Amino acid sequence: MNPRKIVVIGSSNTDMVIKSERLPAPGETVLGGTFLMNPGGKGANQAVAAARLGGDVTFVCKTGTDLFAQRAEEGYRREGIDTAFVLRNADVPSGVALITVDAEGENCIVVAPGANDTLSPADIEQARAVIESADLVVMQLEIPLDTVLAAARIARAAGARVLLNPAPAPARPLSDELLSLVDLLIPNRTEAELLSGVRIAEWEDAESAAVRLHERGVGSVLITLGSRGALCFDGIRHERIASCPVKSVDSTGAGDTFCGALCVALSEGRDLVAAARFASLVASISVTRVGAQQAIPYRTEVDRALAAQS
Repeated sequence: MNPRKIVVIGSSNTDMVIKSERLPAPGETVLGGTFLMNPGGKGANQAVAAARLGGDVTFVCKTGTDLFAQRAEEGYRREGIDTAFVLRNADVPSGVALITVDAEGENCIVVAPGANDTLSPADIEQARAVIESADLVVMQLEIPLDTVLAAARIARAAGARVLLNPAPAPARPLSDELLSLVDLLIPNRTEAELLSGVRIAEWEDAESAAVRLHERGVGSVLITLGSRGALCFDGIRHERIASCPVKSVDSTGAGDTFCGALCVALSEGRDLVAAARFASLVASISVTRVGAQQAIPYRTEVDRALAAQS
Protein backbone atom coordinates (compact mmCIF):
# COMPACT_ATOMS: atom_id res chain seq x y z
CA MET A 1 0.00 0.00 0.00
CA ASN A 2 1.31 3.45 -0.93
CA PRO A 3 0.30 5.94 1.78
CA ARG A 4 -0.84 9.37 0.76
CA LYS A 5 1.25 12.50 1.31
CA ILE A 6 1.35 13.94 4.84
CA VAL A 7 2.60 17.48 5.50
CA VAL A 8 3.27 18.34 9.14
CA ILE A 9 3.56 22.05 9.97
CA GLY A 10 4.74 22.84 13.47
CA SER A 11 7.46 23.19 16.06
CA SER A 12 10.97 21.82 16.36
CA ASN A 13 12.46 21.81 19.87
CA THR A 14 15.16 20.20 21.92
CA ASP A 15 13.78 18.52 25.05
CA MET A 16 15.81 18.66 28.26
CA VAL A 17 14.33 16.03 30.56
CA ILE A 18 14.90 15.25 34.25
CA LYS A 19 13.37 12.19 35.89
CA SER A 20 12.41 12.62 39.56
CA GLU A 21 10.32 10.79 42.13
CA ARG A 22 7.72 13.56 42.07
CA LEU A 23 7.03 16.88 40.40
CA PRO A 24 8.08 19.95 42.42
CA ALA A 25 5.54 22.23 44.06
CA PRO A 26 5.84 25.97 43.26
CA GLY A 27 9.07 27.33 44.74
CA GLU A 28 10.37 23.86 45.64
CA THR A 29 13.60 22.22 44.52
CA VAL A 30 13.50 18.46 44.03
CA LEU A 31 16.68 16.46 43.51
CA GLY A 32 16.17 14.39 40.40
CA GLY A 33 17.85 11.48 38.72
CA THR A 34 18.66 10.93 35.06
CA PHE A 35 19.10 13.89 32.70
CA LEU A 36 18.35 13.41 28.99
CA MET A 37 18.61 15.83 26.07
CA ASN A 38 16.50 14.75 23.13
CA PRO A 39 14.88 16.14 19.99
CA GLY A 40 11.27 17.22 20.48
CA GLY A 41 8.58 19.74 19.63
CA LYS A 42 4.99 18.76 18.90
CA GLY A 43 5.38 19.21 15.16
CA ALA A 44 8.64 17.28 15.04
CA ASN A 45 7.30 14.49 17.25
CA GLN A 46 4.28 14.02 15.03
CA ALA A 47 6.40 14.09 11.87
CA VAL A 48 8.79 11.49 13.27
CA ALA A 49 5.93 9.28 14.47
CA ALA A 50 4.30 9.36 11.05
CA ALA A 51 7.60 8.63 9.28
CA ARG A 52 8.49 5.69 11.54
CA LEU A 53 5.09 4.17 10.91
CA GLY A 54 5.50 4.30 7.14
CA GLY A 55 4.07 7.72 6.28
CA ASP A 56 5.28 9.84 3.36
CA VAL A 57 6.12 12.96 5.40
CA THR A 58 7.27 16.52 4.69
CA PHE A 59 7.99 18.70 7.73
CA VAL A 60 7.58 22.49 7.61
CA CYS A 61 9.17 24.29 10.57
CA LYS A 62 11.69 26.96 11.57
CA THR A 63 14.80 26.59 13.72
CA GLY A 64 17.73 28.78 14.66
CA THR A 65 21.20 28.26 13.23
CA ASP A 66 22.64 26.71 16.39
CA LEU A 67 23.82 23.20 17.23
CA PHE A 68 20.30 22.21 18.26
CA ALA A 69 19.06 23.03 14.74
CA GLN A 70 21.81 21.04 13.07
CA ARG A 71 21.20 17.97 15.20
CA ALA A 72 17.44 18.17 14.69
CA GLU A 73 17.60 18.41 10.91
CA GLU A 74 20.08 15.54 10.70
CA GLY A 75 17.67 13.48 12.77
CA TYR A 76 14.71 14.24 10.50
CA ARG A 77 16.70 13.15 7.47
CA ARG A 78 17.65 9.88 9.16
CA GLU A 79 13.93 9.23 9.70
CA GLY A 80 13.26 9.67 5.99
CA ILE A 81 11.41 12.99 6.41
CA ASP A 82 11.52 15.53 3.57
CA THR A 83 13.34 18.56 5.10
CA ALA A 84 13.12 20.94 2.13
CA PHE A 85 11.09 23.33 4.28
CA VAL A 86 12.99 23.09 7.55
CA LEU A 87 13.75 26.82 7.52
CA ARG A 88 16.42 28.71 9.52
CA ASN A 89 16.39 32.05 11.39
CA ALA A 90 19.84 33.31 12.36
CA ASP A 91 18.44 35.98 14.71
CA VAL A 92 16.89 33.71 17.36
CA PRO A 93 17.75 30.40 19.03
CA SER A 94 16.03 27.12 18.31
CA GLY A 95 13.12 26.14 20.54
CA VAL A 96 13.80 24.40 23.85
CA ALA A 97 11.50 22.51 26.26
CA LEU A 98 12.31 21.83 29.92
CA ILE A 99 10.53 18.67 31.08
CA THR A 100 10.23 17.02 34.50
CA VAL A 101 8.86 13.46 34.69
CA ASP A 102 7.81 11.78 37.94
CA ALA A 103 7.89 8.13 38.97
CA GLU A 104 4.35 7.56 37.66
CA GLY A 105 5.17 8.89 34.20
CA GLU A 106 3.36 12.22 34.65
CA ASN A 107 5.16 15.32 33.43
CA CYS A 108 5.25 19.09 33.49
CA ILE A 109 6.70 21.06 30.60
CA VAL A 110 7.85 24.65 29.99
CA VAL A 111 8.72 25.67 26.43
CA ALA A 112 10.87 28.55 25.15
CA PRO A 113 9.58 28.75 21.55
CA GLY A 114 12.55 30.54 19.99
CA ALA A 115 12.48 30.27 16.20
CA ASN A 116 9.12 28.48 16.27
CA ASP A 117 7.49 31.83 17.02
CA THR A 118 8.92 33.25 13.78
CA LEU A 119 7.40 30.69 11.41
CA SER A 120 5.24 33.12 9.46
CA PRO A 121 2.49 33.18 6.83
CA ALA A 122 5.20 34.26 4.38
CA ASP A 123 7.09 31.04 5.17
CA ILE A 124 3.90 29.08 4.54
CA GLU A 125 3.61 30.80 1.17
CA GLN A 126 7.09 29.45 0.33
CA ALA A 127 5.77 25.97 1.06
CA ARG A 128 2.51 26.47 -0.87
CA ALA A 129 3.29 23.89 -3.55
CA VAL A 130 4.03 21.07 -1.10
CA ILE A 131 0.93 21.94 0.97
CA GLU A 132 -1.24 21.95 -2.14
CA SER A 133 0.13 18.54 -3.13
CA ALA A 134 -0.65 16.99 0.28
CA ASP A 135 -3.51 14.68 1.14
CA LEU A 136 -3.31 15.47 4.86
CA VAL A 137 -1.96 18.65 6.49
CA VAL A 138 -1.36 18.36 10.23
CA MET A 139 -0.76 21.28 12.62
CA GLN A 140 -0.50 22.13 16.30
CA LEU A 141 -0.35 25.39 18.30
CA GLU A 142 3.36 25.77 19.10
CA ILE A 143 3.59 28.13 16.10
CA PRO A 144 1.71 31.43 15.58
CA LEU A 145 -2.05 31.19 15.01
CA ASP A 146 -1.83 33.42 11.93
CA THR A 147 0.53 30.85 10.42
CA VAL A 148 -1.80 27.97 11.24
CA LEU A 149 -4.68 29.86 9.63
CA ALA A 150 -2.67 30.67 6.50
CA ALA A 151 -1.74 27.01 6.05
CA ALA A 152 -5.31 25.84 6.69
CA ARG A 153 -6.63 28.20 4.02
CA ILE A 154 -4.15 26.91 1.42
CA ALA A 155 -4.75 23.27 2.34
CA ARG A 156 -8.54 23.52 2.28
CA ALA A 157 -8.54 25.40 -1.05
CA ALA A 158 -6.40 22.61 -2.54
CA GLY A 159 -8.67 19.85 -1.24
CA ALA A 160 -6.28 18.53 1.41
CA ARG A 161 -7.66 17.17 4.67
CA VAL A 162 -6.81 19.56 7.53
CA LEU A 163 -6.04 18.07 10.96
CA LEU A 164 -5.46 20.32 13.97
CA ASN A 165 -4.12 19.20 17.33
CA PRO A 166 -4.91 22.34 19.44
CA ALA A 167 -1.97 21.85 21.77
CA PRO A 168 -0.80 23.43 23.90
CA ALA A 169 -4.21 24.75 24.94
CA PRO A 170 -4.61 28.14 23.25
CA ALA A 171 -4.28 31.30 25.31
CA ARG A 172 -7.09 32.92 23.29
CA PRO A 173 -10.12 31.36 21.61
CA LEU A 174 -9.67 29.85 18.17
CA SER A 175 -11.57 31.74 15.49
CA ASP A 176 -14.67 30.29 13.87
CA GLU A 177 -12.90 30.71 10.53
CA LEU A 178 -10.03 28.47 11.59
CA LEU A 179 -12.34 25.85 13.08
CA SER A 180 -14.45 25.85 9.90
CA LEU A 181 -11.31 24.91 7.93
CA VAL A 182 -10.52 21.93 10.18
CA ASP A 183 -11.64 18.51 8.97
CA LEU A 184 -10.50 16.74 12.14
CA LEU A 185 -9.82 18.37 15.52
CA ILE A 186 -7.76 16.30 17.98
CA PRO A 187 -7.84 17.90 21.46
CA ASN A 188 -7.13 16.29 24.80
CA ARG A 189 -9.61 16.70 27.64
CA THR A 190 -8.23 20.05 28.85
CA GLU A 191 -8.13 21.50 25.34
CA ALA A 192 -11.63 20.23 24.55
CA GLU A 193 -12.97 21.83 27.75
CA LEU A 194 -11.36 25.16 26.91
CA LEU A 195 -12.53 25.22 23.30
CA SER A 196 -16.07 23.94 23.93
CA GLY A 197 -16.85 25.42 27.34
CA VAL A 198 -17.99 21.98 28.53
CA ARG A 199 -16.41 20.49 31.67
CA ILE A 200 -15.54 16.86 30.95
CA ALA A 201 -15.90 14.38 33.79
CA GLU A 202 -17.81 11.55 32.11
CA TRP A 203 -18.07 10.12 28.61
CA GLU A 204 -21.35 11.96 28.12
CA ASP A 205 -19.57 15.26 28.79
CA ALA A 206 -17.00 14.46 26.13
CA GLU A 207 -19.84 13.71 23.73
CA SER A 208 -21.41 17.10 24.49
CA ALA A 209 -18.07 18.86 23.99
CA ALA A 210 -17.58 17.14 20.64
CA VAL A 211 -21.02 18.20 19.48
CA ARG A 212 -20.36 21.79 20.57
CA LEU A 213 -17.10 21.86 18.59
CA HIS A 214 -18.81 20.37 15.55
CA GLU A 215 -21.44 23.09 15.78
CA ARG A 216 -18.65 25.68 15.58
CA GLY A 217 -17.67 24.32 12.17
CA VAL A 218 -15.25 21.45 12.80
CA GLY A 219 -15.84 18.42 10.57
CA SER A 220 -15.00 15.60 13.00
CA VAL A 221 -13.68 15.58 16.56
CA LEU A 222 -11.43 13.08 18.33
CA ILE A 223 -10.99 13.84 22.04
CA THR A 224 -8.14 11.94 23.74
CA LEU A 225 -8.84 11.09 27.38
CA GLY A 226 -5.57 9.56 28.57
CA SER A 227 -5.93 6.21 30.25
CA ARG A 228 -9.69 6.24 29.65
CA GLY A 229 -9.25 6.13 25.88
CA ALA A 230 -10.65 8.48 23.25
CA LEU A 231 -13.97 9.67 21.85
CA CYS A 232 -14.64 9.95 18.10
CA PHE A 233 -17.47 12.07 16.68
CA ASP A 234 -17.95 12.30 12.93
CA GLY A 235 -20.85 14.72 13.07
CA ILE A 236 -23.41 11.90 13.23
CA ARG A 237 -22.38 9.29 15.75
CA HIS A 238 -20.10 8.94 18.76
CA GLU A 239 -17.68 6.05 19.21
CA ARG A 240 -15.75 5.33 22.40
CA ILE A 241 -12.24 3.98 21.89
CA ALA A 242 -10.81 1.95 24.77
CA SER A 243 -7.22 2.56 25.81
CA CYS A 244 -4.62 -0.21 25.76
CA PRO A 245 -3.73 -1.07 29.38
CA VAL A 246 0.01 -0.68 30.00
CA LYS A 247 2.31 0.45 32.81
CA SER A 248 3.20 4.05 31.95
CA VAL A 249 6.83 5.02 32.43
CA ASP A 250 6.76 8.43 30.72
CA SER A 251 3.80 10.07 28.99
CA THR A 252 5.91 12.78 27.34
CA GLY A 253 5.03 12.90 23.65
CA ALA A 254 2.29 10.28 23.85
CA GLY A 255 -0.28 12.66 22.41
CA ASP A 256 2.05 13.52 19.55
CA THR A 257 2.68 9.84 18.87
CA PHE A 258 -1.08 9.31 18.80
CA CYS A 259 -1.53 12.13 16.27
CA GLY A 260 1.28 10.91 14.01
CA ALA A 261 -0.08 7.37 14.07
CA LEU A 262 -3.58 8.61 13.38
CA CYS A 263 -2.35 10.47 10.30
CA VAL A 264 -0.65 7.38 8.91
CA ALA A 265 -3.72 5.22 9.47
CA LEU A 266 -5.93 7.80 7.75
CA SER A 267 -3.42 8.12 4.90
CA GLU A 268 -3.67 4.36 4.38
CA GLY A 269 -7.44 4.55 3.98
CA ARG A 270 -8.71 3.58 7.44
CA ASP A 271 -11.85 5.27 8.72
CA LEU A 272 -11.65 7.51 11.80
CA VAL A 273 -12.57 4.83 14.35
CA ALA A 274 -10.12 2.26 12.97
CA ALA A 275 -7.42 4.94 12.75
CA ALA A 276 -8.04 5.95 16.37
CA ARG A 277 -7.70 2.35 17.53
CA PHE A 278 -4.41 2.02 15.66
CA ALA A 279 -3.17 5.31 17.14
CA SER A 280 -4.16 4.22 20.65
CA LEU A 281 -2.07 1.07 20.32
CA VAL A 282 0.94 3.00 19.05
CA ALA A 283 0.69 5.56 21.86
CA SER A 284 0.41 2.76 24.45
CA ILE A 285 3.77 1.41 23.29
CA SER A 286 5.39 4.84 23.53
CA VAL A 287 4.44 5.45 27.19
CA THR A 288 6.33 2.33 28.28
CA ARG A 289 9.58 4.14 27.36
CA VAL A 290 11.34 7.31 28.47
CA GLY A 291 11.30 10.41 26.28
CA ALA A 292 9.37 11.74 23.31
CA GLN A 293 10.85 10.92 19.90
CA GLN A 294 13.06 8.09 21.11
CA ALA A 295 9.98 6.39 22.60
CA ILE A 296 8.08 6.34 19.29
CA PRO A 297 7.87 2.78 17.95
CA TYR A 298 8.65 1.70 14.39
CA ARG A 299 6.05 0.02 12.20
CA THR A 300 7.54 -3.43 12.66
CA GLU A 301 7.03 -3.17 16.44
CA VAL A 302 3.43 -2.06 15.98
CA ASP A 303 2.74 -4.85 13.49
CA ARG A 304 4.05 -7.39 16.02
CA ALA A 305 1.75 -5.93 18.69
CA LEU A 306 -1.21 -6.11 16.32
CA ALA A 307 -0.39 -9.72 15.47
CA ALA A 308 -0.24 -10.56 19.19
CA GLN A 309 -3.75 -9.12 19.65
CA SER A 310 -5.25 -11.24 16.88
